[in-house]
Amino acid sequence: MSNYYGNNFGSDTKVGARPSALPQVNVNAFMTRVFAIMGIGLLITGLTAFGVSRSPELIASIFGSGLRWVVMLAPLAFILIFSFGINRMSYTTAAAVFGLYSLAMGVSLSAIFIIYTASSIASTFFISAGMFGAMAFIGATTKRDLTKMGSILMMALIGLIIASLVNIFLGSSMMSWIISLITVVVFCGFTAYDMQKLMDISHAEDGSEWAKKAALMGALTLYIDFINIFLALLRLLGNRD
Repeated sequence: MSNYYGNNFGSDTKVGARPSALPQVNVNAFMTRVFAIMGIGLLITGLTAFGVSRSPELIASIFGSGLRWVVMLAPLAFILIFSFGINRMSYTTAAAVFGLYSLAMGVSLSAIFIIYTASSIASTFFISAGMFGAMAFIGATTKRDLTKMGSILMMALIGLIIASLVNIFLGSSMMSWIISLITVVVFCGFTAYDMQKLMDISHAEDGSEWAKKAALMGALTLYIDFINIFLALLRLLGNRD
């Protein structure tokens, strides 16, 4: 069947099936690759965001014009490229697209260094990392099948998107606070859910092109989970300049 990461592996493993014993070497190799790619993506995003924020002229030209819509929508375009094109890409091409996506996200997030204090960004990052790590650990170690949680989380995410669009017109600070709080809960849930799915497919790790691309898509998924937790917490806890 077609899995979350855009590959066919129905004959190898089923997402949601809880293998009693995964080959530890394969699990370690696969998850090491996933977190290494995710870490590189976050590093690219962070350095890009900080670098762009150091240029007031660049920030003004981006966010003070129609170019801001290009910057804001570019990450979504890269996700669509991944979703529909990963099977036709080589691993090298897919990795390059992931790098460009991380770069685009960095430009998009550069405004947070103008809006929030550096200390609150740093503290929120570490709080986010702690929450993400805890939920990832739960997803990797729990014996409970989290498959059914996926549909609930997806419905909650759709609700959040609709509520966010409505609040653009309402401009309610209370509603914004509630949306941010629920976003943290939803993406913490997604972190555990996605981590379990990755653990379920990690025993298929064989060093092949497919396995490398599966790790890349897994890294993208966890990257998105982390970024959403971080941004939601920043809206809740961040101190504005």
